[in-house]
Amino acid sequence: MSGRRALGPLSVFPVGLGGMYLSISDRPSETQAIATVLAAVDAGVTLIDTADVYCLDHRDIGHNERLIAKALEGRREGIVVATKGGLTRPSGSWTRDARPEHLALACEASLRALGVAAIDVYQLHAPDPSTPFADSVGALARLREQGKIKHVGLSNVSVDELDAALAIVPIVSVQNRWNPRHRAPETDGILAACEAKSIAFLPYSPFGGATGARGLSSVGSLAKEAARRGVSAHRLVVAWMLAKSPVVIPIPGARRATSIVDSAGATSLALTPADVEEIERSFGA
Repeated sequence: MSGRRALGPLSVFPVGLGGMYLSISDRPSETQAIATVLAAVDAGVTLIDTADVYCLDHRDIGHNERLIAKALEGRREGIVVATKGGLTRPSGSWTRDARPEHLALACEASLRALGVAAIDVYQLHAPDPSTPFADSVGALARLREQGKIKHVGLSNVSVDELDAALAIVPIVSVQNRWNPRHRAPETDGILAACEAKSIAFLPYSPFGGATGARGLSSVGSLAKEAARRGVSAHRLVVAWMLAKSPVVIPIPGARRATSIVDSAGATSLALTPADVEEIERSFGA
């Protein structure tokens, strides 16, 4: 299972790194954060997911992008960095703003923060109820035409929204929440749609966020199932996701090097359909 997976025309390691926990509250020191990014790269990871709003508040916008750029200095070759626009952080809150004018300015700021001439994958962070979805996607299409972004991705979208976006611009990825306690992508059609259209599906919060990650071993009999296989519950969940579909590229977040190295190791754990069924029964759902 250690072969690479498609992200549009790009090819990446099957497990990525989510950068959010390196820059929000309770973030590690910069030294530890950079060590975590480099440990991911050393473990084979070639996709790093970030966003302009992975920071403390509006005064800290771009923190994670700048951190990743610093960590990858001299190590950038072969690494795909995907970032996002469409949210803001007034006084630390999370607010949607996917107006075309905001996305244009956010993209420019992300280009500066990442220190690149063009962003590998630029994702709409979330649809904005106050802005027509087609206008938001159209803004990303223009950024692509201008050469500021290479590929377009979506996050927190439905099948209908994916179809609407595809009518405007090629989409290489969809990033939605998916974990043992939140299995909506398996039933709402988005995972199947991505597979049918050969679009990468990037599960975020694969362990259920920071709280879910700490309590993952309390999910059903997952801990027992993982122990029986000689792996952590976290590694087993990532392996389960990889086995569910060839378009899946999990992006677990990490604050420590050991965490992402453990998750990356899921690529060496081959699971049969029967194994997948056993693991899903262990969730207790």
